Amino acid sequence: MAIRGFSIPLILVAGGRWTKGRGGVSNGVIARRWGAAHAPWFFSPVSIVTRIFTTLAWFALVLMAAALVLGLSIDDLHANHSPDMLRWATVHRLTGLGTALAVVLVNSIVVTYFVGTSRWCKEVCQTYQLDDSLIRRSTALKRRTFPWAVTGMLTVVGVVALGGAADPSTGLPHTENWVTPHLLGALGGLLVVAWIFVVEWQNIRANHAVIAEVLEQVRKIRQERGLEV
Repeated sequence: MAIRGFSIPLILVAGGRWTKGRGGVSNGVIARRWGAAHAPWFFSPVSIVTRIFTTLAWFALVLMAAALVLGLSIDDLHANHSPDMLRWATVHRLTGLGTALAVVLVNSIVVTYFVGTSRWCKEVCQTYQLDDSLIRRSTALKRRTFPWAVTGMLTVVGVVALGGAADPSTGLPHTENWVTPHLLGALGGLLVVAWIFVVEWQNIRANHAVIAEVLEQVRKIRQERGLEV
């Protein structure tokens, strides 16, 4: 099996040395291919990615809960236009926007993570001729996670949209009719986003298990060939 002008044995024997290019491909390809087998620090089974995701997810949920509490603390904004009430309404709006950005950020990180690790898994498995089931497992986890991530983004956008519809400062008619839907949407949205974060965390952990298995098989192959591990 050849990859971009190089055979599998040549890639394995390279062992990280800077070798002369062949097949019209720069000599950096061998080093990059060998380096791909040594997964970056964020691929470890108990990785910093999990900790970063957990921290950001909790941060987004706390922001979402804070926006909900602020909204509940506001009296009838349609009737009370005092400076204090308008000030708290502004804080509520800004907190809601910050929450939306945080939720979108967390889900975007999850999508980017699965795109990158799925590609890495495919390239390493093909390079070292590992079982294709590893590629299928990684791809399946990516495909299962994407709908949840998109749903999380759309959920928080929907809550913000309901908040805009209930805001009398927009000048739209009958905004008071949207207060209850906005409240219910915020409560439901908090539960939905929390559940999505749990599912994403579980899928990230499962993906780490696949990566750990790939690295273990690569380590054995390199040990059998007397290469650096």
